[in-house]
Amino acid sequence: MHTVLLLNGPNLNLLGSREPEIYGAATLAEIEEKCRSWGAELGLDVDCRQSNHEGELVELIHDAAGRCSGVVINAGAFTHTSVALLDAIRAVGLPTVEVHLSNVHARESFRRRSYIAQAALGAISGFGADSYRLALQALALHLSATGSPTTGSPTTGSPGSG
Repeated sequence: MHTVLLLNGPNLNLLGSREPEIYGAATLAEIEEKCRSWGAELGLDVDCRQSNHEGELVELIHDAAGRCSGVVINAGAFTHTSVALLDAIRAVGLPTVEVHLSNVHARESFRRRSYIAQAALGAISGFGADSYRLALQALALHLSATGSPTTGSPTTGSPGSG
């Protein structure tokens, strides 16, 4: 079974109460439980994490190397600003799928820029909580097609250098 890191960024801990007309009524806990269930159906063990802090998200990505086969990430606002997350994803070399609950291309123009996309296999947005299901399906298909081992490959060099 492949272990996948499901990483959620800032303000996603407020799902269910934060702008439900944009992000839906489901809480993060409800979405994480669905993701564990969807993952199990796909042969994935989904490790769900959330942080409002960029450095902690970077550390979680680093820690996934050698432990996980891939990453599904909703970096929230850091999607549009964080070179650090981009560099961390590139550094660990794990296949990554970017996900967003809302259709970022139908919103403010600044949300159309994604640093994460430069390192991701692809991005899925606009389908509410089902965006996560679609991201897990895409990652499972990629892992199956590439014959990836059941854990990630360790990186060389020291994280954060560069």
